[in-house]
Amino acid sequence: MTNKDIGYGELLYDITKAQMRWRMAFRAIYAVRVLLSLPKKILSRTNSFKLSTSEILLSNPYTPINGEPKSNKTFDVDTIGEDLKGLATLVKDKNLETLSGFGGVEGITNTLGADPENGIPDDARGFAKRSEVFGSNTYHKPPPKGLLYFVIDALKDTTILILMVCAALSLGFGIKEHGGKEGWYEGGSIFIAVVLVVVGSALSNFRQETQFDKLSKISDNIKIDVMRGGRRQEISIFDIVVGDVVLLNIGDQIPADGLFLNGHSLLVDESSMTGESDYVEIDLIKNPFLFSGSKVADGSAKMLVTSVGMNTLWGEMMSSISRDTDERTPLQARLDKLTTSIGKVGLTVASLVLIVLLIRYFTGNTEDENGNKEYNGSRTDVDDILNAVVKIVAAAVTIVVVAIPEGLPLAVTLTLAYSMKRMMADQAMVRKLSACETMGSATIICTDKTGTLTLNKMKVTKFCLGQEQIDEDSSSCSSSPTSTNGIAASVRELFYQAVGLNTTGSVCKSVSGSEPEFSGSPTEKAILSWAVLNLGMEVERLKRSNAILHVETFNSEKKRSGVLLRKNEDNSIHVHWKGAAEMVVAMCSSYYESNGIVKSLDQVVRNKIEKIIEGMAASSLRCIAFAHAQISENELEYSDEDKTHHKLKEDGLTLLGIVGLKDPCRPGVKKAVEACKSAGVEIKMITGDNVFTAKAIAVECGILGGADQAMEGEVVEGTVFRNYTEEERMKKINTIRVMARSSPFDKLLMVQCLKKAGHVVAVTGDGTNDAPALKEADIGLSMGIQGTEVAKESSDIVILDDNFTSVATVLRWGRCVYNNIQKFIQFQLTVNVAALVINFVAAVSAGEVPLTAVQLLWVNLIMDTLGALALATERPSNELMERDPVGRTEPLITNIMWRNLLAQSSYQIAILLTLQFKGEEILNVSKEINDTMIFNTFVLCQVFNEFNARSMEKKNVFKGIHKNKLFMGIIGFTIVLQVVMVEFLKKFADTENLKGWQWLACIVTAAVSWPIGWLVKSIPVGDEPFLDYLKRSIFKIRRIMKIFHRTEQSTSRHGQSISV
Repeated sequence: MTNKDIGYGELLYDITKAQMRWRMAFRAIYAVRVLLSLPKKILSRTNSFKLSTSEILLSNPYTPINGEPKSNKTFDVDTIGEDLKGLATLVKDKNLETLSGFGGVEGITNTLGADPENGIPDDARGFAKRSEVFGSNTYHKPPPKGLLYFVIDALKDTTILILMVCAALSLGFGIKEHGGKEGWYEGGSIFIAVVLVVVGSALSNFRQETQFDKLSKISDNIKIDVMRGGRRQEISIFDIVVGDVVLLNIGDQIPADGLFLNGHSLLVDESSMTGESDYVEIDLIKNPFLFSGSKVADGSAKMLVTSVGMNTLWGEMMSSISRDTDERTPLQARLDKLTTSIGKVGLTVASLVLIVLLIRYFTGNTEDENGNKEYNGSRTDVDDILNAVVKIVAAAVTIVVVAIPEGLPLAVTLTLAYSMKRMMADQAMVRKLSACETMGSATIICTDKTGTLTLNKMKVTKFCLGQEQIDEDSSSCSSSPTSTNGIAASVRELFYQAVGLNTTGSVCKSVSGSEPEFSGSPTEKAILSWAVLNLGMEVERLKRSNAILHVETFNSEKKRSGVLLRKNEDNSIHVHWKGAAEMVVAMCSSYYESNGIVKSLDQVVRNKIEKIIEGMAASSLRCIAFAHAQISENELEYSDEDKTHHKLKEDGLTLLGIVGLKDPCRPGVKKAVEACKSAGVEIKMITGDNVFTAKAIAVECGILGGADQAMEGEVVEGTVFRNYTEEERMKKINTIRVMARSSPFDKLLMVQCLKKAGHVVAVTGDGTNDAPALKEADIGLSMGIQGTEVAKESSDIVILDDNFTSVATVLRWGRCVYNNIQKFIQFQLTVNVAALVINFVAAVSAGEVPLTAVQLLWVNLIMDTLGALALATERPSNELMERDPVGRTEPLITNIMWRNLLAQSSYQIAILLTLQFKGEEILNVSKEINDTMIFNTFVLCQVFNEFNARSMEKKNVFKGIHKNKLFMGIIGFTIVLQVVMVEFLKKFADTENLKGWQWLACIVTAAVSWPIGWLVKSIPVGDEPFLDYLKRSIFKIRRIMKIFHRTEQSTSRHGQSISV
C-alpha cells in the first residue's frame, strides 16, 4: 500500500470513524458496479466526460479500510471534486433508481459518514476536509458594478447633457470673443462643474452599491440548525458541509441540496426553482429530494446535505443573477419631475431673455462702453454683430445653468445612503430603499405581540391540572421521576409524552455536565425545561419507549400541534394535542384530576376551567393546554384514500392540564408606543393569543388606556372581524386597537381595510403565513431573530433585534429622511429663484448679467453639494415625533417651505438688485468691485440661510448645532473656499480683491437673513397647498375677467340699441 493510499485511508477514517460502515458500503458499491457494468474505456473516449450519479462511489476514489483496493486510482482532491458532481446530479435529476442502487438514503448517509440522529462528528479538521473535497456552501456572485459604470450612467442624465451643451456653446463663444487665453474660463468652468457633479454622483452611487452588497451578505447569512456530535447547533448557512444533518421547520429556507431523512407532513415550496406555485410533498419513498433555495411550507424534517454551493441548482442560478440597485424610490421620482419642471422654467426664461436682448440689440437700444449705439444697421461690422450675439446667447446659457438644480439628485442619494447606514446601526436593515422614506409617512403600525412587544423569554409560572392549581413544590419531582408527589404517575407519564414527543424543540446534554441544554422556539424551550426540571422528564428514555406514527405541526391557522404515537411496552396508541388553551379545551369531553381519575367535563366544570384560563390570561400569561386520547387500531383515521397519512382524532379528548407562560414586556416599549402616539401614529396589536392575554399586554404596553377603560370595539377577535360585512369592517377599522386570536388572513384583511381607508400602513411579521400581509403593507417589517426566511424576503426592512423600540426608531429615521430632503429643497430653490430673477431682471433692463456663469456654477454646485452633505446628515430630532404624519397626497413643497423660501429669496433679490443698479453710488466703488460684492453677498446669504434651513418651523436654528460637527465643518470649509475664490482666483472667477470694510458690509448684509428667518416663522400658513391656492386664484381672476368682458359687451349692445 502506497503512502498516498495510507494517507487517504486516514482521511476517510477521520471523516467516518466507523470502519464497519465503509466495509458495508464498499460491498454494496461493488455489487452495484458489477450489475451496472459501466465500461470506463468508453466513457474516457467521450469529449464531454461526466460521471453519472451512481459512479461517484463506483469509481472507487478511496481505499477501503482493511480492504483490498479495486482500482489503481490514487487519492487526489481535484479528481474527487470532479467526481462528486455526480452526487449533485442525483438530487437535481430526482433519480430514484440510482438512489436505490446505493441502498437508498440510508446507504448514502452511511457512506458520507453521517448519522441521522447525531449528525457528523463535531470536528473542525473534519469540516475543513469536507469543505476541501466537496466545496463550500457559497456561490460565485457577479462582481458589483464598478465606478466607471456609474460615471457613464451619470453622463446619461438630461440635466448633465444640457449642461454639457451649454458648456460647449459657452466655450466656443468665449474663445471667439476673448481668445483662447481667457475665453475658456466660463465654458471650462461649466465642464469642470459637470465633471464634479458626475464624479460626485458616481461616487455616491458606487458607495450605495457597495453598501447594498454588504447588506446583501448580511441578509444572506441565514442561521441554520444542524446536528453535530449529537448536539443541536445553530450555524451559518455558509458553514454547512456535505454530510450535515439539517433540522427543518416551517418557514425555513433549505440551505443546500439534500435528501429527506425523517420528518412529518413536510411540504416544500419550490416556486423559486421551478415556478410552480403548488407545494411539493416530501417523503422517504416517493420523493426524498430537497433543493437549495426552496422554502418549508409545512411540517418538519431532518435532511442530509449531499451537495453545496456551486454544485447545487440554486448556486448555479444565483451566480448568474446580480442584485438590482437601480431602484428609484417614489420620492426620487417626484424629485426627478421637480428638476425637469425647474429646467423647463429655466429654458422658458432663457428663451425670453434671448428674444428680448436680441430685439433690444437690433432695434438700437443697446450702447457700448463709450455710450455709442452697438448696432447701426448695415454700417455695423459683421464681427461686431457676431460678438454681440455671442454675448447675448452666453447670457441666456447662464440663466439655463442657474435654473438647473445640480445638487438635488446628489442630496437625495446622500440622504438615503446616510440613513441606511445609520439605521443599520440602530438595528434596522433596509432591504428596499423606498422603505426609508415611506416609513416617515406611516399613519398606522400593526405589530405582533410575542417577541416584538415582549421579550420572548418564556417561563412556565402556573400549572393547572383539571380544576386544581398545582404549585411548584407539588409538580416538582422527588428522587424518582415517576414519584406521585402531588401528581399520579400515570398522569405524569402522559405529560411526558405530551411535552417530550409533541415538540419541535430538543434537549441535549450540556458539555459542562450541569443542566441540560434546550433548543427550539422560546415557547417550546420553556415547556421542555419545565417538564425536565420540574416533572423529571427523561427525553432519551421517552424516545426509546415510544414510536411516533404521525405529527401535525403547529401553524398560526390551527394554533395547535398534535402527535400520534405507539407505546412500545404494550403497543397502545395515543393521540396528544397541544395548543391555544380555549381551542384545545373545546376538543375535550373529560379531564384528568391529579390523582389520575378521569371525570366528565360538563358545562359547570367547563365554565370553571374557562375562568381559570381567563384569570391566567388577565395576568398576561400565554395559556397552553394539553389533551390526550387513547385509541385502538380500528379507530385510526386517514386523510387520504391510500391510507398513507394518518389523521388525528380531534374530539372526545381528555384534558391533561393547562400551563401559563409568562413573557414580560420589553423595557422601553411603553415609552416607544407613547412616542408613536404623540407622532400621530396609531399602534394596533395583532396577536394569536386569547383576548384576555392580548388585552393585558396591550394595557401594559400603553396601547390600551386600561383594562376597565377599553372602549367598546377596541378589542376584537379575528373570527369576529373576519365575519363582519365589508361595510362593518370599514366602519369599525379605526376603532380597533387589539385583534386577538387572529390568523394571518385576518392580518392581511386588516391591512387591506386600513389602506382602503387611506392609511399608510406598516406591519410587523415573523411567520411564513405573514408574507401576504408584509407584501400588502406599505412597509413590511420582519423580525431578524424569530422571523422565518419567507417573512424576511417579503419585507422591506428587517428589525434585527425583534424589538418594537427599533420599529419606533425606523419611524424616526423615515421622517428624518423626508424632512432632510425637504430642508435641502427649500435651501436649493431659494438659491435658484434668487439667481434666476436677478439675472433675468438685470439682463432685460441693463442688457447684462451681474453674476457670471462661473460664479453661478460655484454657488449652484459647490454651495449646494456641500449644503446637501450638511443638511442630508442631520440626525432625527424629537421635534419630528411631535408632528402628524405626512399624508400620501401632501405636496413635496409645503406652504411652510414656500413661506420661508419666498421670504429669503425676496430679500436676496431686493438687496442684490439694489447693489446692481445703485451699488456704485451707495458704496462709492468701481463697477468691478461692485460686481464682486454682489457675488460675495450672494454666496454669504446662502451660508447664513443654511442655518435657517436646519429647521423649517423652529425659530431657534442653533439648537443641537454643537452635536453636528460635520455641519460646522462644511460651513467653515465653504467660507474658506469663498475667500480663495474672491481673493486668489480673480481671473477665473472674474472678481477683484475686497477691502476689510467691504467684506464686513457683505457679511452684515447677508446676516440679516437670520432675523428675517426668525420673523417669517411667526407668520401662520394655511392648510391649502400654495400651488392649489395659486391655481384657484388664477381661475377666479379669469372668471371675473370673463364676467367683466361679457358685462362690457352687454352694455355696449344696450347702448347701441338705445341710440337706434
